[in-house]
Amino acid sequence: MHTRTLGHGLEVSAIGLGCMGMSQSYGPNPGNRDEMIEVLRGAVDEGVTFFDTAEAYGPYDNEELIGEALAPLRDRVVIATKFGWDIQDGNVVGLDSRPEQIRRVAEQSLRRLRTDVIDLFYQHRVDPNVPIEDVAGTVGELVAEGKVRHFGLSEAAPATIRAAHAVCPVTAVQSEYSLWTRDPEAEVLPTLAELGIGFVPFSPLGKGFLTGTVRADSSFGEGDIRSTIPRFSESNMAANQALVDQVKRIAEEKQASPGQIALAWLLAQQPWIVPIPGTRRIARIHENAAATAVTLSADERADLDALARRIGVHGDRYNEFHLGLVGR
Repeated sequence: MHTRTLGHGLEVSAIGLGCMGMSQSYGPNPGNRDEMIEVLRGAVDEGVTFFDTAEAYGPYDNEELIGEALAPLRDRVVIATKFGWDIQDGNVVGLDSRPEQIRRVAEQSLRRLRTDVIDLFYQHRVDPNVPIEDVAGTVGELVAEGKVRHFGLSEAAPATIRAAHAVCPVTAVQSEYSLWTRDPEAEVLPTLAELGIGFVPFSPLGKGFLTGTVRADSSFGEGDIRSTIPRFSESNMAANQALVDQVKRIAEEKQASPGQIALAWLLAQQPWIVPIPGTRRIARIHENAAATAVTLSADERADLDALARRIGVHGDRYNEFHLGLVGR
């Protein structure tokens, strides 16, 4: 797999691995921890070097899993984790990006990840009660101390990105972005291009919808985040099916999978975009990694763009509460 550079100097595999689903959000968690460790180490064998986790995933379980799995391979991988939540008794109860909390989370994440430095430390959601300059300044201090290498933001608005970047260089911004979630295109991506900041799309496969394996009549069990997302109601999925059908047609013509087409479309947008699809299966990691060899013509990209604009996307990507946490 080829590599890409985020910001000014963070080299990672062109496709990373979002690890959240190994601990939460997509139904019952895997019962066999050893299997997940095997998947994570297998991803490195596939050329994946960029792994995304967070203290809030579990909470804590995901960082511990990543730490155990990747400790023997630490010199071959880049690990991103996140701060910014108030976690009480194992439950996320609000936001907290106070400087003392950032430092506390950094120390705890270092321990759980079994490392002496965090490669990329994101603010998970912007905390309106703490000036972003204070957040950036604190992470900048951690960089100077050698505990963090790079600073990132997640789901932040352009004005916030600019203000943070002026204090401590922002290496990457993470937000949802895919063929059916185009929100970053209007303002965020131009801002990143201007400032030389990398972009890391999460849910690049539309939480599974763009793989063609989720249908309008699909049901989501307890613990599956999609059961709370308006876009995954039966009526909205039926309305959005036309986009997936077009992705499937292109996939068949290219002897690729729909997921590979969706990832290839993202990779073609900018050379500083690095998607992080999540999975619990090594076969999917192999499939996703192979998307780097799929090339879309300008006409094919234009057809996908035109269809997405024409049919639109039905349903919000988050419920009302979580929508209120993005774009700050």
